[in-house]
Amino acid sequence: MSLAIRTSLASAIQAAFTTLGLDAPALVNLERPARPEHGDWSTNAALAAAKASARNPRELAAALKGAIDATPPRHVTAVEIAGPGFLNFRLANSWLHDVVELVLDEGEANYARLKLPGSRSVVVEYVSANPTGPLHAGHARWAAYGDALSRVLARSGYDVHREFYINDRGAQMTKFGLSLECRKWGHVPPDDFYMGQYIIDWAAEMPADANPFEWGYARALDYQKSTLKRMNVEFDSWSSERAIAASGAVESTLDELRSHGHIYEAAKAENEDSERPDDDADTPAAGGGNATWLRTTTFGDDRDRVVIKADGTYTYFMPDIAYHRDKFKRGDLLIDIFGSDHHGYVRRTKAGIEALGHTPDDVEVLIGQNCVLLRNGEPVRLSKRTGDIIELAEIIDEVGADAAKLTFLLQSIDTRQTVDLGVLVSQSMDNPVHYVHYAHARVHGIGRQAIERGIVRADRAETNLALLAHDRELELARILGDLPDALTLACNDRAPHKITTWVRELAGAFQGFYHDCPVLRDDIAEDVRNARLWLVEAVRIGLAIGLDLLGVSAPTHMERLDEEAATTNTQP
Repeated sequence: MSLAIRTSLASAIQAAFTTLGLDAPALVNLERPARPEHGDWSTNAALAAAKASARNPRELAAALKGAIDATPPRHVTAVEIAGPGFLNFRLANSWLHDVVELVLDEGEANYARLKLPGSRSVVVEYVSANPTGPLHAGHARWAAYGDALSRVLARSGYDVHREFYINDRGAQMTKFGLSLECRKWGHVPPDDFYMGQYIIDWAAEMPADANPFEWGYARALDYQKSTLKRMNVEFDSWSSERAIAASGAVESTLDELRSHGHIYEAAKAENEDSERPDDDADTPAAGGGNATWLRTTTFGDDRDRVVIKADGTYTYFMPDIAYHRDKFKRGDLLIDIFGSDHHGYVRRTKAGIEALGHTPDDVEVLIGQNCVLLRNGEPVRLSKRTGDIIELAEIIDEVGADAAKLTFLLQSIDTRQTVDLGVLVSQSMDNPVHYVHYAHARVHGIGRQAIERGIVRADRAETNLALLAHDRELELARILGDLPDALTLACNDRAPHKITTWVRELAGAFQGFYHDCPVLRDDIAEDVRNARLWLVEAVRIGLAIGLDLLGVSAPTHMERLDEEAATTNTQP
C-alpha cells in the first residue's frame, strides 16, 4: 500500500508540473520524514527541478502546492512547504485503513506477492560444502541466507532453482577417505588429515569391507542433507563436481572456449596457482611442459588463468566454468553465495562466464563474512580438519532450528557476526525468534480466547475499520503497508535481513497494541472490538508472510502464553 500511496503522490506532483507548463520529472523521490510532525511523506521535487525550471526552489514548491491543492489526491489532507523547498504531505487515517483492507483482501497467498521488473529464472547456489564431515556454524549462515534469499526472490516474481554444488573431487576427498581408513584400523592419521571426533565415530560405523572413500562420501552427504532439512533448508538439485567431470562437460566447455579463441598454451608462471580457497589439490604441477590458459584478462581479470596444468590435469577453475555453463540450463541468472575466502574468485568467475558468451550481469557472486560463535565467552575456531568445530547440528540441538536460522538473518551477510548461544537458549525477549514467535502465538491466543468466551467477529462488510484511530492501531497498519517496500528492497539488495527487521518491527508494534488497545475486554464497544479483531487478523497475515519468507516456523501456541491464559480469562 505504501507503493500505491507513493504512486498516487508522484502522479499528483507530475500533474502539478504539467499544470505549471513545466517538464514533469520522470521520477519523483518520496520519502517518509524522519520526524512524524513533518508529515507522512515528503518530496524534494522542487529542489531537484529548480535549476531546470529557472525558479527559486521555495517559490517552485509554493506553485506546486497550489496546483496540488486545487485537485488533491485521495487521502491527502494538507500539503506544506518546509525548509528550502521540500513539500510535506499529511494524509488522513483512511489510507491506513485501506492498508488493512488490502491485507485482508489478498491474504497470505497474495499480499506482498510481487512481479518486480527484471525478475526472471534464477539458480541460487549456496552452502556447497565438501562432503568431508558435518556442516559447521559457518555453513549455517550461508544456509539461512541462501534459503531466505531464494524465498524473497520467489515472492518477488523470480522462478527460483535452489542448488547445492557438491565439492566431491580433489585432495580433501582423498584425505577424508584415508582419515576414515586410518581410524578404522586403529591408526592416527597424518597431521594434515582430518582429526575430528566424527572421523573416529564414523570409522566405527563403517563396515570392514566398505570402500572408505565412497562410504565416507555417502555418510557425510547424507548427514549434511539431514541437518539442512532440520533447518528447513532444502534444495531442488545437488550437483556433483565429479559427475560434471565424468559427463564430458569439462571437455566440451573447453572446446567451446577454444572455438571462441580464448584458450592458449604457454609455460606456467612461477606464481600461478588454482587459488581454490578450500583445497590445495589443484596447484599447477611442477616440471616441464606448457600449461593451458584461459585468456580472462580479455574480460577484466588481472591475469590469465591456468585451466590445464603442465601435467595434463585440470585446475579447479576449469570444471567450475563447466558447472556454471551447465547451470544456465536451469536459469537465466546465476547467483553464487560464497564465503569471504572466495573473495579473489569473483572476477575470474565473471570472466569465465563472459568468455562463454554471457554478459557479466548474468552471474552475481555474493560474498559473505563468517560468524564468530561464542561459547563461555571464547570464540571457537571452525575447522573440520583439526576437529575443533561446533557442528550446525549441535546448534540446532541446543537452541532450535528457528532460533539459529533467524539469528543468522539479523544482519547483512557482508558484516561479520557474533552469535551468543546463551541468548538463543533463553526464553526472553532478548531472543529474537522468541520475540517474534511470542507475537504470532499471542495473535492466535486472542482468537482462541474469543472462541472460548463466545465472541464472534462480525463480517468485514459490517465492520467499520475507520474506528481504528489509536496510535498503536495506526502504527500496525503503517508497518503492514511497508511490507511490499521491504520485500522490494530485500530482493533488489539481496538483503533478506530487511525482512527480519520488518518482522521484528511488526512484532514489537503488536506487543504495544496488545497492552494499550484491549480487544476482548467486556467494556469495549462491539464495533471497536470487531475492528480490532480484523486488525489482529491482518497482523496474523503479515507475520505469517514474514516468517515464511525467512523460512521460520509460525507457532500458534507457546508454553508461557498457555500458562498466562490458564490464570486469566481476560485480555488487557
